[in-house]
Amino acid sequence: MPPMTKLLAGKVALVTGASSGIGEAAALCLAEAGAAVAMSARRAERLSGLVARIEADGGTALAIPGDMTVEDDARRAVAETVEKLGRIDILINSAGIMEAGGIENCDTAIYRRVIDINLMGTVYTCTAAVPHMLEQGGGDIITISSLAGRKGGPMTSAYSASKHAVNFMTDAMRQELGGRNVRVTTLMPGATETEVGDNISDPNWRAAIQAHVAKEGAVKPRDIGEAIVFIVAMPRRTNISEITIRPTIDTSA
Repeated sequence: MPPMTKLLAGKVALVTGASSGIGEAAALCLAEAGAAVAMSARRAERLSGLVARIEADGGTALAIPGDMTVEDDARRAVAETVEKLGRIDILINSAGIMEAGGIENCDTAIYRRVIDINLMGTVYTCTAAVPHMLEQGGGDIITISSLAGRKGGPMTSAYSASKHAVNFMTDAMRQELGGRNVRVTTLMPGATETEVGDNISDPNWRAAIQAHVAKEGAVKPRDIGEAIVFIVAMPRRTNISEITIRPTIDTSA
């Protein structure tokens, strides 16, 4: 795809989970499209590198290290975005983890960890950002979910449950906020070449997910980033409320 025009000049975005994968690609694509981009993640050194890349290309970027499972960190990310960049027009909820989570011999701590970041991290940022968007007259929220939120599997019950909850929470926000010019989108990727499987504690499941996302034909993070720009650049009358992006080769339901 040729370089994006400055479709989003004058807009301010906050991207969580921006240190790698889809979050990193979203930050870079939003910056290329002209938005000033605040980025939050736990790995501060990676955020610093992203700021340098964006600024080297003439963009505006801000690193706000933090853990989205900590409500104060999530609220601070939104507050610093508004304080230092002037407003918040776009919120990309990309912070998330995948873990093995079957019910036999279940480790309930894993369930809590997955739900804390995938669901509650999204709740915290949205709760903080929505009042600013309403006050300024509008905004866009995109939550990165997963096709696993539509269909569970033998070892995905924790992950699928968290993403299913995110899907329905996000659509409920759409219904609540659309009449006041805040557009809300659920974006559900399939197999995407990211680090999503690298921290899975079960070695067999970790290897399976790593192979799944690294296979020939997997979606690239930049594909998702470009889709995000497309969504937020649509005319305000149009809300792409739900979108799935999967590898062409993955033809199952």
